Amino acid sequence: MSSALNPTQSHNMAMEMWSNVGTLTAAIFFLGTMAREYLPPELLEYFGALLRRLSRILSFYITLVIEENEGIKVSHVYESVQIYLSTRSSSDATRLKLSRPKNAKAFTYTMDKSQQIMDEFHGVQAWWTFRSRELKQPVFSWYDVSDEKRQFELTFHKKDKAKIFESYLPHVIAEAKIMELRNRHRKIYTNKGGKSHFYEERNRVWTPVVFEHPATFETVALDPEVKEDIMEDLTKFSQREKYYKKVGRAWKRGYLLYGPPGTGKSSMIAAIANFLEYDIYDLELTGVKSNTELRKLLIGTTNKSVIVIEDIDCSLDLTDRKKKVKKESKEEQNPAKDEKESEESQVTLSGVLNFTDGLWSCCGSERIIIFTTNHVDRLDPALLRSGRMDKHIYLSFCTFPAFKVLSRNYLGVKDHHLFDQIEVLMKEAQMTPADVTEQLMRLSDDPTAALEKLIQALHQAMEKAAVKNEIRPETESVLDDNIAAEESPPVAAISKDSSSN
Repeated sequence: MSSALNPTQSHNMAMEMWSNVGTLTAAIFFLGTMAREYLPPELLEYFGALLRRLSRILSFYITLVIEENEGIKVSHVYESVQIYLSTRSSSDATRLKLSRPKNAKAFTYTMDKSQQIMDEFHGVQAWWTFRSRELKQPVFSWYDVSDEKRQFELTFHKKDKAKIFESYLPHVIAEAKIMELRNRHRKIYTNKGGKSHFYEERNRVWTPVVFEHPATFETVALDPEVKEDIMEDLTKFSQREKYYKKVGRAWKRGYLLYGPPGTGKSSMIAAIANFLEYDIYDLELTGVKSNTELRKLLIGTTNKSVIVIEDIDCSLDLTDRKKKVKKESKEEQNPAKDEKESEESQVTLSGVLNFTDGLWSCCGSERIIIFTTNHVDRLDPALLRSGRMDKHIYLSFCTFPAFKVLSRNYLGVKDHHLFDQIEVLMKEAQMTPADVTEQLMRLSDDPTAALEKLIQALHQAMEKAAVKNEIRPETESVLDDNIAAEESPPVAAISKDSSSN
């Protein structure tokens, strides 16, 4: 790992290095001047080549120049070096520039021109110097545009050349990438409706806003065992790039979140994004006009992202194909379709399947694809198989362990004499975490009163459930039996984890 020497050692070593370099440069410059003054032209070119070769032989150090611009674009390597040196500059350089890039969480520090710092990596010493000089580019005879040419210079000993190129520079790029992700604001993207303008770039099919959802796995109302399982799965996935390449699979993983409304599916998505420090792409399928446009949206997403399709059963007609065929065979086909049908989304089940697990799904890496639904039994089984939705997570009605998380979050209470009564009631009453949260927030300044109010709400939920169960056998059971006879059996119980990471 990189480390910095104390200021005295760093200064002495830098002075010694530049003293040697300066002496050698001065000698070569003097010889070059004398040659131009006294040698005839036919010998001058030969002597110049000899001096350049002598300079390369006698010099013990190599300097690598990294300029800011590559044509009209800013160099990715330059930006990475700037990020990498930002923390080291604040401790070693004597003159700094302070800035706060757009979407960054904290201030960054960069070296001022002609400043130098030393970095050490696995016994290799490297000196970084920042150079900047003003340029004047005349655009019109009466108007000049001033600009700066900026560059970093990396100086190192010749004997360390292989280590610098093969180990140190890749280390700088990798560290900069990690630092950039930690310091930036995450974003949530939505796909634009309607046709794109001709001047829009590929990544403009997504509209971003800063994502500041506070949900974490500590605050999500979920049983501790389930939380631990999900976090372990996500951590394992994020660390297995080489494994996915080895087995020949796209580096992605599919999650299916299902359960009644109000059980925390959206909060779970936010917690996953915050845990991995990924951006979110919230894909609204009804705004996608075709399978081709769906592929373009996929290409427009970045690596290290969570792609979300909420309420997949409501977005498009992606229901079980067997049930759909039986239903259509019993209905009369209306030849006069509404003209609006041609304007609606033409995305098909096949297009969604290819989006999640087809050839186009490998255009990118380190992605989590999340589907949510309130009615998992309505979805076509092809959507649910391993490789598309690898991990199925059932978000149930509020359990007592989940309630304890909510009590700690909203009331600041970890234990209370009313907890035993609430635990008993929650085994019978079906109340979602959202409903429990609503009860706790009403009287959050009085924990006892809030818990008593929750107990009343749990009793009411049990009474409603009892009334529904009394009415249902008389009015609904016959209808349900008829429907069950016509339709194919429901999707089998979904496993907690249908494939390994």
